[in-house]
Amino acid sequence: MSRKFKYLIENKWWQELFILAFSFILFTLNDWILIKSWKGIWSGCAYFLLLYGHAQLNRFFILPILLKKHKPFLYALASAGFVAIYSVIMYQIANLWIYKNCFLYKSSEQQSYVFQAATLVATLICILSVILILKFYRDRKNLDSEKILYNQAQINSLKEQLNPHFLFNTFNTLYGISLQFPERTPELIMHVSQLMRYQLESNEHKCVPLEDEINFISSYIQLEKERVGYRCDISLNIDVDDERAYKIPPMLLISFIENAFKHGTCSIEKCFVEVNVTVREGKLDMVVRNSIPEKKNEVVSTKIGIKNTTDRLNLQYGSNYTLDIKEDRIFTVNLKLQLKTK
Repeated sequence: MSRKFKYLIENKWWQELFILAFSFILFTLNDWILIKSWKGIWSGCAYFLLLYGHAQLNRFFILPILLKKHKPFLYALASAGFVAIYSVIMYQIANLWIYKNCFLYKSSEQQSYVFQAATLVATLICILSVILILKFYRDRKNLDSEKILYNQAQINSLKEQLNPHFLFNTFNTLYGISLQFPERTPELIMHVSQLMRYQLESNEHKCVPLEDEINFISSYIQLEKERVGYRCDISLNIDVDDERAYKIPPMLLISFIENAFKHGTCSIEKCFVEVNVTVREGKLDMVVRNSIPEKKNEVVSTKIGIKNTTDRLNLQYGSNYTLDIKEDRIFTVNLKLQLKTK
């Protein structure tokens, strides 16, 4: 499949133009020889646009009853009622204006409510069938891409975050703290347990409660405080109107936070990391800021985590998110997106 043809198939606006052209040709091809004037042409186009408008109204206002609410009987009933009402409107418009300006539909059988209803149903079936075929193609393509990307994110997450080096540093931190402050050990062990369990179990789900994701972030930052808190100012501010009301893809936010600690604390000089998460009416706004050391140790970075997160955002949220990354003495990440509800 050539790139141009593939672009035409996958582009939504080109699909709409194709549906319009296809239905126009299908319903007017045999009638143009009967049109003798410009008034007839405009009348014929107006008649088609009425048919097309009925199909689009069904598509956007009635079809969701079938596709989203899965109520076929209610959809059939609503469609039948809408066709009946629209048939009356079409009959009046056709007899008072369209039939007087062109030679279309002059027979007595065609000048009836039944004919208008049949024409509306035929147009609806043809247009919606093409729309549903194209929608199935888009959904199937996105589903396949999502599965591939999700599997890649799952593997990379296990490789980068559950690697021996990460485990060694975590348990080494726990061991050192247990020698000096044994009373803090149970709490830190609980944080590590939550961290590991979430990483393993969340990969099995497409979305998780926002509350779980926030608890994971808090546990992760708590461990980082134990590791570098003596030389790094670390702050976490979370303001959510209802944590239990929303869902979010797992491990979606952690990459930006992990990146801040990885690159913002890679020197012995004073540094800081700030994480601010705000949710109001389902709109998440996360700002992660970290200092950029003037003299920093060499950090090996594959940038896989940030790339996978960006790919997941594009796939799961499309254009319904914004990601702004700035680097000017302070590294800042600002992510805004609309959360899903339970």
